[in-house]
Amino acid sequence: MAHDPTQPDRTALLLCDLQNDFLHPQGAYGRAGQTAPAIAAVPARVKPLVAAVRARGGLVISTHFTLVPGRGGEPMISPHLKQLRPFLARGDFASGAWGHAVVDELGPADIAVEKVAFSAFYMSRLEWVLRKAGVERLLVSGIVTNGGVASTVRDAQVRDFAVTVLDDACAAFTPELHQTAIEALRPVAAVATVASALAELG
Repeated sequence: MAHDPTQPDRTALLLCDLQNDFLHPQGAYGRAGQTAPAIAAVPARVKPLVAAVRARGGLVISTHFTLVPGRGGEPMISPHLKQLRPFLARGDFASGAWGHAVVDELGPADIAVEKVAFSAFYMSRLEWVLRKAGVERLLVSGIVTNGGVASTVRDAQVRDFAVTVLDDACAAFTPELHQTAIEALRPVAAVATVASALAELG
């Protein structure tokens, strides 16, 4: 799916879940050995676009996966996530904590949005923020391609945002998972590279 060029000041670069707890060696996933080279490479790849979007009047918006503390401070974790990631514990992805923040290489964003599920639109203020800011187009970078990225892109498309997925600025735990997710998103989003997005921004 292709989109006509949109005014830069109507564009937002969405950084999906590029947080310390996912990416930093001392974060929750790093301590558990849950990483992949492609995931670790995402911040450096998207960094030039962060500056370019701002220079042309666009917004940089970060989404932050959040584990809300419940009784006794224990995090509320969905059963499917607890099964997949049994190492998640108290203090991980806690709002305001170091692990919850976007990685230093990219932050802070112009606007930060907390999320509690794969999609950054689910029970969050993301759509409200985008409408108030006059955003019509999203450039999407983040992790993981087959999880938070795919869910957020699909939810953006049904809300009539023009979405471009940055293939080389997204990643999954295996190249195969990433590529399968990218191909599945082509009917609902444009697929581009960081270089082509930079060229379009001028």
